[in-house]
Amino acid sequence: MKKLILLFTTLLFLTFSAQKQGKDYSNILKSKNIYEINAFLRDAHPDDPRRSVLKPRVMDFMKDYIKNAPPGDKKVKEMQENLARLRRGPSTKVSFEEMNAIIKQKQILKYQKQLQVGQSAIAYTPSSAQNVYVVPSSAPKNTKVIADTEASEFNMLMGENPTEHKNKTVKILNSLFDNDPNAKECIVMIENKSDCNIIVRIEGIGNTKYRLPVPAHGDNSIVVEKGDYLFTSIVCGAQYASQKTIQKPLMVALGSSSR
Repeated sequence: MKKLILLFTTLLFLTFSAQKQGKDYSNILKSKNIYEINAFLRDAHPDDPRRSVLKPRVMDFMKDYIKNAPPGDKKVKEMQENLARLRRGPSTKVSFEEMNAIIKQKQILKYQKQLQVGQSAIAYTPSSAQNVYVVPSSAPKNTKVIADTEASEFNMLMGENPTEHKNKTVKILNSLFDNDPNAKECIVMIENKSDCNIIVRIEGIGNTKYRLPVPAHGDNSIVVEKGDYLFTSIVCGAQYASQKTIQKPLMVALGSSSR
């Protein structure tokens, strides 16, 4: 038993030492680097006394940056957002709740726009049923090209008529605005980071099945009944499968880009 305790203590010490070696904040009080101080505030213990010095300092740095930034500087927005977070909390770290709220707001704006301008907002041009998956330019010359056997089905699912699209959009918006925990349905958003169009199949109990087409480098949403589901898809020829219990809004990111 003593040996086990000694081994556990040693592992904890080694882990702590490795973390300290990875990020050395021993000279952080001398730093004038906004990003370095931000990293410290995200990582440091809540009771670390250096916080009381570094938080107001980095906020002053951000104010100076915004004040002296040239017109069109894209970093200004980032500085303003981080400054706002520091005024509300101990660091610029985005909480899970904040991230969910940001995603939700983006989806609301997206679908509101689609309702305002109609089907033309998401004009989709069906491609040939003989699609092939994109092969990255960096791939070896003998890389096998995989036929997209789901192209026809993908085109069919994307080709909603205006009425179907409007009804679906209204349903998604209602779900995004609905904060009732007792609701029987909720929204699922799929982000496709791959170079290939995909169909995500969501299968529940009995005949409960959904199909969601998601364009390459795009996203799509669907409202489903709460419950247990098996998510499957073919992402650039690779099989994806995962079991998920859906009781609240869910975002799933699939694939990675070769860009």
